[in-house]
Amino acid sequence: MLGESNKNEVRNSPRTPIKMKVSLVMSEAGEMLAVTRDISDGGIFVFLDAEKVPDVGEEVSVQVQGLPAGMEAPWVKMRVVRIESEGFGLMILG
Repeated sequence: MLGESNKNEVRNSPRTPIKMKVSLVMSEAGEMLAVTRDISDGGIFVFLDAEKVPDVGEEVSVQVQGLPAGMEAPWVKMRVVRIESEGFGLMILG
């Protein structure tokens, strides 16, 4: 039904649609470049590269790419929390 909230929703903060290039380092698949679909205070959703799919529960390192004036973003530890047909959700680790 339209307007009905998803009872399986566990998010504590809203998602913001944004496309950013990110570098991901995964244990099995190695390093890859990807694009985000959205971000929230707790994580990001990354569009899927069908040939390099991490497992749910796998920890990855993520770094935003393309910051202005040669700035370098920090690497952030994240965990894969879900995989969907178009990508996967990552949760920031404390």
